[in-house]
Amino acid sequence: MERRIRSWRALQGPDRDVIFRQVHEPGRMGLSDFTDMADLGVRIAGVELDHRLYHFRLACSGFEHAHVILGGESYVALAEGLQNALWALGGAPREHRSDSLSAAFRNLDASARDDLTHRYDALCRHYRMEPSRNNRGVAHENGAIESAHGHLKAAVRDALLMRGSADFGELAEYRRFIDEIVARKNARSAKRIDAERAVLQSLPGMRTSDYEEVLVMVTSSGGFTLRKVFYTVPSRLIGHRLRVRLYDDRLELFLGGTPLFTLPRGRADRKGKHDHVVDYRHVIHALRRKPMALLNLVYRDQLFPREAYRRMFDRLIERLADRMACRTMVELLSLAHERACEAELAGVLESLLATPQGMPDMAALRARFAPDPAALPEVIVELVPLSAYEALLAPRAEEMA
Repeated sequence: MERRIRSWRALQGPDRDVIFRQVHEPGRMGLSDFTDMADLGVRIAGVELDHRLYHFRLACSGFEHAHVILGGESYVALAEGLQNALWALGGAPREHRSDSLSAAFRNLDASARDDLTHRYDALCRHYRMEPSRNNRGVAHENGAIESAHGHLKAAVRDALLMRGSADFGELAEYRRFIDEIVARKNARSAKRIDAERAVLQSLPGMRTSDYEEVLVMVTSSGGFTLRKVFYTVPSRLIGHRLRVRLYDDRLELFLGGTPLFTLPRGRADRKGKHDHVVDYRHVIHALRRKPMALLNLVYRDQLFPREAYRRMFDRLIERLADRMACRTMVELLSLAHERACEAELAGVLESLLATPQGMPDMAALRARFAPDPAALPEVIVELVPLSAYEALLAPRAEEMA
């Protein structure tokens, strides 16, 4: 039956779509797209990394650039990845092709979609590139990069097998790993890339913005909420309005025009549950005054800087009264902050947790991590005699007389 239907379609069936292969002119087209990397099982410090790769490719020479993206297919991710690719390449093509940023548009209202389109068009104008988009759902129109996705993922998978592990100590290490793979792929096409680089447009004098800017108010909770994520900041900023530059992997905070600091970007999970990005140093002074607040704190698990602290708190709760357990845990966090010994103290707690009866002795820990008296500078303060002030006032008294 299937063979007969197939034969009938060949003789009497409707016309089918035809793919027209193109001649790629040097310096004309660069393409951008995203590819999901979740199936490779990459882990950062033992935690599976849910991520994508932003992938840029020149249609003619095959130059490639890849950038690890922690969130979705957003304008920020596109702008950062595209600009990184162009500056690594040293020039810009005359046309930039994307897939309509379908994932970024999906949940936006009409005004937000228009704003995103304007920002993308402005990005292309900055580099004098003509923006173009393939028809929605017609992937083969981006075939010059869609097929390259598979080759890149295969290269990453092979490199992970050769490495013997998909576990990386930190995100920067994984990003270097991806850069090395892409660099090896580009090295095989070095002559074609150099030939096309010669006909690319020159880059502008500087990059354009690759972030979203948002204003937030720091509440009495010691932080602010942005995109369903609560971030802590130093309590002295309570009541102030901050300007936030929102990147794919970080937030840069400003008070007026004064830069403050950078925070890692958090994300709500796919079910909409809120996330917390917490630095215990921001709230430890307040917790020392209210240690019982730790017991049912909304972001308690995110407060602990290392796993050893969380496990030690679980042991304290099991063996001590709630008040004493919270007070002891707050003192441990305070010690880690004041003596700058977070990692060393975590090692001590690990050794205590390895023994069934191990419990922290705060007096011994304070003595252990106390500053070395021999390393402290000797400060001598010479007090000025009060008669010196009378000498300063004497000329003034004569003038008044």
